[in-house]
Amino acid sequence: MILSRAKPASAEGGKKSASGREIPKLEDFIKKRDYTGAVTLLEFNDASSNSTEIDLWIAYCYFHLGDHARAAKIYENFLKKESKPPNLPTYLACCYFFLGMYPECEKILSQAPDSSLKTRILFHLCHKMNDDKKLKAYHQKLEDVVEDQLSLASIHYLRAHYQQAIDIYKKVLLNNRDYFALNVYVALCYYKLDYYDAAQEVLQVYLQRYPDSAIAINLKACNHFRLYNGNAAQAEMKQLTEKLSGSCNFGNDLIKHNMVVFRGGEGALQVLPNLVDVLPEARLNLVIYYLRQDEIHDAYELIKDLEPTVPQEYILKGIVNAVIGQETGSRDNIKTAEQFFHLVGSSSSECDTIPGRQSMASCFFLYRQFEEVLVYLRSIKTYFSNEDSFNLNYAQAQTAAGYYKEAEEAFLVVRNEKYKNDYTYISLLAYCYIMNKKSQLAWELYLKMDTSAESFSLLQLIANNCYKVGEFWYAAKAFDMLERMDPTPEHWEGKRGACCGTFQYVVVEKLPKELLPEIIQLLRNTSNSQVEQIIRVMRKWGKENRIVC
Repeated sequence: MILSRAKPASAEGGKKSASGREIPKLEDFIKKRDYTGAVTLLEFNDASSNSTEIDLWIAYCYFHLGDHARAAKIYENFLKKESKPPNLPTYLACCYFFLGMYPECEKILSQAPDSSLKTRILFHLCHKMNDDKKLKAYHQKLEDVVEDQLSLASIHYLRAHYQQAIDIYKKVLLNNRDYFALNVYVALCYYKLDYYDAAQEVLQVYLQRYPDSAIAINLKACNHFRLYNGNAAQAEMKQLTEKLSGSCNFGNDLIKHNMVVFRGGEGALQVLPNLVDVLPEARLNLVIYYLRQDEIHDAYELIKDLEPTVPQEYILKGIVNAVIGQETGSRDNIKTAEQFFHLVGSSSSECDTIPGRQSMASCFFLYRQFEEVLVYLRSIKTYFSNEDSFNLNYAQAQTAAGYYKEAEEAFLVVRNEKYKNDYTYISLLAYCYIMNKKSQLAWELYLKMDTSAESFSLLQLIANNCYKVGEFWYAAKAFDMLERMDPTPEHWEGKRGACCGTFQYVVVEKLPKELLPEIIQLLRNTSNSQVEQIIRVMRKWGKENRIVC
């Protein structure tokens, strides 16, 4: 059946879609930051016109999508043409810079005409290539214009001068209220300074206007991770993981990296090794993963050639050197750790921060100056009341400084079973129990242990220290066990003295009389000529006091 039209077709109908709406313009996509839509429109138009201008816009969109390799490919193809835009080498240099191709970036810039953009790229190249002399020279070339000042602020950020960066961003924002993205940069600086609430407040200004921003959502998730936990961070990140699951760009790499962190290291070996040379944090987090898995040599190999430039890198390299030094007995590694911790803890920018105080505490810990350790740990204790690793270190420092009551309290709030089953934890807690006149609890720690070299060492610790503080009954029990395992004269002499000391306490009624038969039974476990004489004296006293022995 052929249907006739009720109205003639409009002569301008081709400019509208089937629904009667106009086809979106490139400017509309760019304004909304919909670079995928812009590329689709451009590639459709390019198929019919093959315009140079369209290809340049396509490269621009790929660059802003984070696909710097595809953008670079387009610019490289332009270089082969006779007619090309004068700033093309500069645009290509931008791509090379984001791809980490710094020598290639520097080389192509030598062909570019002088411009403020070229100066800014060279400024950043000097930072990446650790050329401080040239960095200062290009710093002098920066002008008091927004683009140059923002470039300077980013270098401050990369060099961990976060307050200086904030000052620049706020100054620019004061004169340009519509530069909403600067709120994200300010929030990043606050995040790095551990001011997570302030970072969240500033970030919200941007998110209210651009709720789908990948960078802003990622930063919000990181804030939630610091303020709450990994589950809260994953909930914030959910929309990004769904949106970018099929893409492959810098944003996706960052999200995959952060999801590993939020999940407590789950999937680290599948994700982080491929990102070590892409994201600086990937190397550091992979080192942290190895440390948590007790793979300290892998951690050391990964970080040994890293030249630290920011506090986090100094701290982590210090930790790895401290651990490897204690494991291997290397004084050189311990000395390196001391230097790194002291450098961070004494620096003007870090001395009043939590990481700075932790670093100074670690430095004094390695110096074995435990009173100084406690000065720094006490100043930040409220921030780590539920942190097992902090409480463990705090307890060890309290023990070494002789504050046994406080040390016992700190040991007992540790929940991590790995720490609680470690011999260092068990032995120091037992020592604190003994010093606090709770030797029975120390003895119970021994009874829970399997027979091993460590349990033998704990017996020696209990025997000798109980004897020193006059806890003779548990000293006698410990020396008795030691003598059975290793019947040396030293163990018999310790047992003999401890049994006599226990008997003396029974006589003066510091211990119950009913303990006398047990003391005699311990002595009977030894085949020594002195035993019968000692037992005879004890039994005589027992008979006089109506105790059956």
